[in-house]
Amino acid sequence: MKKGLLIVLSGPSGAGKGTVYNAVTERMPELKKSISVTTRAPRPGEIDGVHYYFRTVKEYGIMKERGEFLETAEVYKNFYGTPQAPVFAMLEKGEDVFFEIDIQGAKQIKAKYPECVSVFIMPPSFEILEQRLRGRGTEDENSLLTRIGSARGELAQYKNFDYIVFNDNVTSATQNVINIIEAERCNILRNEKKILKMLEN
Repeated sequence: MKKGLLIVLSGPSGAGKGTVYNAVTERMPELKKSISVTTRAPRPGEIDGVHYYFRTVKEYGIMKERGEFLETAEVYKNFYGTPQAPVFAMLEKGEDVFFEIDIQGAKQIKAKYPECVSVFIMPPSFEILEQRLRGRGTEDENSLLTRIGSARGELAQYKNFDYIVFNDNVTSATQNVINIIEAERCNILRNEKKILKMLEN
């Protein structure tokens, strides 16, 4: 059986990676999502094992010490991480797993699983990225300026990715990501075992 693809979609805040991710999964429902572990309390309607695996800080720490995470991060005093065992199990079954994650998380995944396919979502310009961040209206000016400053540094990380997709139009950006996934599925090295098996017969 051909091993599944691990596809990582990342980019700075305001690039629209979440919107593109949702659009791709709508059109490619066969893509599997990983369930993260978090130390934050469940929100109303959230179910353990469906939305997140909810764990205590102590339990999370033990998992981290054991090296059970593909990536881990602290966000607003809570910990979030991707358990690697379920992800690797899906890949071994030939299933493609799709991540939408921040740049630091993407970097950790690439270090642990170099054969992953990483896609960087880029805004058409820094001015548009700033407009998008301001348009959210969810933060005060100081927080916004911090986020804008971080975004500039995040944009410089594009060289660490395999592909870049400019998100000036969600429809075309979505199609470009789908094209990348389809092309990677046809990659010679990913299909070599199957080819060699055919040649043996």
